[in-house]
Amino acid sequence: MRSWLQKSANVIGGGLFLTLFIVFVIQVTARFGFNKPMAWTDEAAVILYVWVILWAAAFVVPEREHVVFDLLWNSVNRRARQVMQIVGNLMIGGLALYGIPASWDYVHFMAREGTPVLGVSFMWVFLPFVLLLAALVVRSAWAIWNAIRGLGLEAELRI
Repeated sequence: MRSWLQKSANVIGGGLFLTLFIVFVIQVTARFGFNKPMAWTDEAAVILYVWVILWAAAFVVPEREHVVFDLLWNSVNRRARQVMQIVGNLMIGGLALYGIPASWDYVHFMAREGTPVLGVSFMWVFLPFVLLLAALVVRSAWAIWNAIRGLGLEAELRI
């Protein structure tokens, strides 16, 4: 099940990126090839860029690929790493959980506004931020569970 969900998230992320690339090529071709810039391509590219970045951060990029400061992590013993893992993920997951209701209220409030050119509801533009927060909560809970069980506490970065 987890593998299927990860593959689905990768396919969606890849599709979003491919769509962004196609819109970008259309934009460049229209602007520099035909000297006829199209407003919709600018707006679509911005919306797709927001979606690609937040979708990838939430669902595609594995935790080991995120930027980390491991100098302190590698200098302490296993028990200290366990405490650091639990406390750090409690802070990240807790802040994300705390931010979900207000973020959802804002996203829901923005449903009444549309983008200037395409008329896409701003709810759809900002929705991936709420998805990112929810993913952070789930990832943090999973990391805490693994730290309690003593998993993922190696001293060296796993690549």
